[in-house]
Amino acid sequence: MDYGNKLVLAPMVRVGTLPFRLLAADYGADITYAEEIIDHKLIKCERKVNEYIGSTDFVEKGTDNVVFRTCNQERNQVVFQMGTSDAVRALKAAQIVCKDVAAVDINMGCPKSFSVSGGMGAALLTKPDLIHDILTTLRRNLDTPVTCKIRLLKSSQDTVELARRIEKTGVSALAVHGRKVADRPRDPAKWNEIADIVSALSIPVIANGDVFEYDDFQRIKVATGASSVMVARGALWNASIFSSKGKAHWEDVKREYVRKSILWDNDVKSTKHTLREIITHYSCLELPEGKAVIKSENLADLAKVYGEEEYYRLVSENRFSLNGHR
Repeated sequence: MDYGNKLVLAPMVRVGTLPFRLLAADYGADITYAEEIIDHKLIKCERKVNEYIGSTDFVEKGTDNVVFRTCNQERNQVVFQMGTSDAVRALKAAQIVCKDVAAVDINMGCPKSFSVSGGMGAALLTKPDLIHDILTTLRRNLDTPVTCKIRLLKSSQDTVELARRIEKTGVSALAVHGRKVADRPRDPAKWNEIADIVSALSIPVIANGDVFEYDDFQRIKVATGASSVMVARGALWNASIFSSKGKAHWEDVKREYVRKSILWDNDVKSTKHTLREIITHYSCLELPEGKAVIKSENLADLAKVYGEEEYYRLVSENRFSLNGHR
């Protein structure tokens, strides 16, 4: 993995599944982070090649529950992000998936209670010894690049000291969300504090925070000196933010996402969640489209909402014929 001058899709829970990652890549994302998966969950999985749709699935043993889905098309750009609070468990989980992804990232920035209560995400920021243990264990035992994503600490000096300690573990890059744990999305990202980290490290730093237009990629790079730039909400609302040709209309982007969800048999709950987020940003869930999405029970229903019945039929028939042939 080369982390220089890259446009990066941030990890987003229930959003960063295979269809959305491929959508972002089609529009120009160089690196795409998957949604965070907890180590406990991945350890319960087995790897299965899904010839039905052409994917590689990590399925919870004894069930049909797909915990993580990827494919050869994204092999050299997808980053598997893990939630963990234990080095041995983190390694066990990473070894299951590492040969099918471009890198493994440890989440050290999520402030959500489900993550912090388990000692994961932002809870790790106050445990530098544990951070060192997890990252060095992964680095010593994996050929796959290892990275992590952090938030800012109470003072810029504290963040720089932590970043320097992280660098010493041998990670390939460090992603920095320019907000503190207590900050809300509406609070401005502190690009100046990301700049302090960049100037203190020699490894690539990926800057994250307040990127909503294509021009913002260059603005944050200039302001921080970061090697690469990561975007979350700006990409969620319109994945074509990665396109140097300018944004596509959000209606077109949304419809392409639905097609990719059909093609890759995405979990309907995940697809609906992403669509609701997009609709809420541009419109209102109380309008007919929003109500229809909420009522949809499967991908066939969503195909009808977006006028993609014919596409759904063709994909289904193709899978049936392939399955029948085998």
